[in-house]
Amino acid sequence: MLSFALLQPFIVPGTVFLLGAPLIWPWHIAFALTMTGTMAASVIGFLFARIVARDLLAPRIPAKLRRFDDALERRGFKTVLFIRFALGMAPPIHAFFGTSKVPFSVHFWGSLLGYAPVLLGFALLGDKLVFFLLSVPWPVWVSLVGVVLVGVVLWQLRRRAR
Repeated sequence: MLSFALLQPFIVPGTVFLLGAPLIWPWHIAFALTMTGTMAASVIGFLFARIVARDLLAPRIPAKLRRFDDALERRGFKTVLFIRFALGMAPPIHAFFGTSKVPFSVHFWGSLLGYAPVLLGFALLGDKLVFFLLSVPWPVWVSLVGVVLVGVVLWQLRRRAR
């Protein structure tokens, strides 16, 4: 739990913990632990950005995310809920909320409710997902990586052409 809370906001993807928990504990314990760890990581990332690194991080938030800052001011809870449900617990999102105008309480409760369905899904199906991913033959993975790389290259070429 401590590793999740301290490492996820800065370097370790939360998926590592979300996929590992249902392999170790029954779904209800996995859900409770991942929810606690996710919320702790979210709060640490938010408070770090808000208190310690606001001046450093604020100018680095992309303009596309900055447009949500006004929505956070007007419809904070709904916006936090939507962003957490759609984008999860990525560290840049912690930083964005920490540098935004959203109050801590709105961030906390919106994040809690936004995370809940996804974390419940991981707790219930995470072990099955891990075993499925491990059963996929390596040529399929290589092919998938190749298709993704070609897609990214084509997307970048098209973007630069515009």
